[in-house]
This record gives sequence, structure tokens and C-alpha cells, in this order.
Amino acid sequence: MARLQSADMTLVQLRYFVTAATHRSMTEASIDLHVAQSAVSTAIAQLEKSLGVQLFVRQRSKGLALTEAGEQLLRDAQSVLAQVEEMTDTVRGHHHQVRGTLRLACFVTLAPFVLPQLISRVEQEHPELRIEIIEADMEDTTELLLSGAVEGGIVYDFGRVHDLVFDPLFSAPPHVILAADHPLARQDEVALADLADSELVLLDLPHSREYFLGMLQDAGVVPRVRYSSHSYETVRSLVARGHGYSILNQVPLTPRTYDGGELRVLPIAGAAPALDVCFARVAKVRPTARTRAVAVLARELFGADAH
Repeated sequence: MARLQSADMTLVQLRYFVTAATHRSMTEASIDLHVAQSAVSTAIAQLEKSLGVQLFVRQRSKGLALTEAGEQLLRDAQSVLAQVEEMTDTVRGHHHQVRGTLRLACFVTLAPFVLPQLISRVEQEHPELRIEIIEADMEDTTELLLSGAVEGGIVYDFGRVHDLVFDPLFSAPPHVILAADHPLARQDEVALADLADSELVLLDLPHSREYFLGMLQDAGVVPRVRYSSHSYETVRSLVARGHGYSILNQVPLTPRTYDGGELRVLPIAGAAPALDVCFARVAKVRPTARTRAVAVLARELFGADAH
């Protein structure tokens, strides 16, 4: 095994490696870094030579794939670069000023409820910090976090994920939505058992699907799915037009749908499992000053003390 000395690895090589790993592409990394692709390729080749390991497998159709050694180096390199960034800002006297770009994932149905407020607050508090948003389901968000493509995520806690830390922001209880003229729409609350003979319009996203169907099954209801959709607003519109009921966790300020339909939102009688909305990050990666700043603002805006 080749001996590794500190002089054999440079911060430039680590930055190029992390950027290539994030994009899964040398070409995309060179565009992001504003350097020639050959510079990225050379830096990574030198890094692999000094470490004595292969960091990437080059796949013709899918781009770059990290090896096991590459995945470990990615986590360590992200931590090292975060510490260097924080040290540099502290030395310059800018430890209270956060700058740069933070790539943030957000669960797709949460995005319209939390991102506009959060981005506005970030611009007020940290005008030199730019947020890049990727909306995704839970599986894709987890992959984005673990691959280093994003530094943080705002997600539902559907259950603990290995290597991720979830910092709770607020709890989102489930509710039933019905068309305004549904026979149960005038009640103060509705029991899931009362919906046993009704058809379901399902929000069909990974983990969301299992959460909603499991809730019904635990209440002794066999779900009768009439329509399913990946779109939160499509589900609402179908329900408003009388195509069934649905269960959701976020309540818009308006009962109107995009096409002019009207809904009623009813609490669920009895115990129904709420979901925690959390700020997620990789456990073994030291968070950057950018990540910490945005997480703090998210807690101030949406945390329990803010409600």
C-alpha cells in the first residue's frame, strides 16, 4: 500500500474530487469550477495515484460512480473542506457573515409551504448566501444527501435512515380532505372507519404511499384506490371534483384548487400518526457554516417555538 503524506494531497484536488463526485461528471465539474476538464481529470488522477486507490468507476452511459474508497473519501473531504472554509472566514473576521452557495433538497410536497419563507429569510439575514433548490421525493433526497450533491434537506421523517441526522422542525398531523359537498364534509372531524366504503385518491410518492395506506389498514380500512398521483395539487383537484377522499399532512391557506374546486379539511378522530418535518444532513460530515446558518433560520421560522 502506498504511503500517504500530507504533501501528496492538496485542497484543490479535494475540491475537484468533491465537485466531480457531486455531479457524477468531469465535464459538469469543470463547468461548475470554471476550469478545463483536463484540469479536473488530472487532479483526480493525481489524487488516486497518491492514495493508491481507485475513486471512480467510469461508466459510459451513467457517468462516474464512486467506489467504496471514493464514498469514504467524499465524506471525509466534505468535512475537511467545511473546516477549511470556516477557518478561513474566522481568520478574515467574517465568521458572522455566511456567503457562497448552499444546495438544499426539499421533499416535493413540502417545498411550496416552507421554501419561499426560508429563502426570503436567508436573503434578509445572509445577502451573500445563495440557495440552490432540488425538489425530490424521500428516496432521491436521501441519495442526494449521501452522495454529497446537497448539503442539507427539508424532509418528512418517515423513519430513521442510516448515516443521516434529522433535526425536528415541526409536527404535521394528517387530515382528511373531502369535496365541499361530500356527506361527511360538515362534520367537525372524521373517523377513518367512516371512509371504508369510499374511494381513495392517493398521493403516490415513495414512503408517503406506505404511510397513508398503513394508516388506513391500522384503522381496519381496506383502501380502495380509485386514482393515484405524484402531484399534491392533482390529488386535491380530483378530491374537490368528487372522485374520492384523500389524506394529506399540509393544509394550504385556501380551500380552492387550481381548477376552482372547493375542499373541506377535517381532523382525523382518534390517534393518527403525525409526521415530523426535519432538517436533514449526513451524520459523519461536519456541516458547513452555510448549512448551520440555514438550519438555524429554519428552526426560527418553523420550529416549535415559532408556532
